[in-house]
Amino acid sequence: MLRRSFFLAPVVAGLAARNLAAADDAQLAHMVFFTLKDRTDANRDALVAGCKKYLDGHEGTVYFSVGTRGKEFDRDVNATDWDVALHLVFKNKTAHDTYQEHPRHLKFIEENKQYWGKVQVFDSYLTPAASK
Repeated sequence: MLRRSFFLAPVVAGLAARNLAAADDAQLAHMVFFTLKDRTDANRDALVAGCKKYLDGHEGTVYFSVGTRGKEFDRDVNATDWDVALHLVFKNKTAHDTYQEHPRHLKFIEENKQYWGKVQVFDSYLTPAASK
């Protein structure tokens, strides 16, 4: 048994290093869903405006969008417990991590946390679609 682990250790270490390198090369999708404390149109509009003011245009951002839940989408599989969705795609994890600590991002939180009662974040690495 000792021999097997001796030979597997370099393989496992190599796979871990490759996964870390791949993670920094892969685009990272950062999806944030806000549920408002007071679910009014005025609060939705204010939060959308805050996202546009503070979260758009960060270095390393490949894609930015913000919007409100489409209330006409009411299938059993649709989550309806949120009000505002923020979608960001970053060039890589490093760009995402820089964004998280950026003063504009922190200012957004400071000025807008009054609106939300719940925040759900979904971060994922993206695999490009195969060319056709």
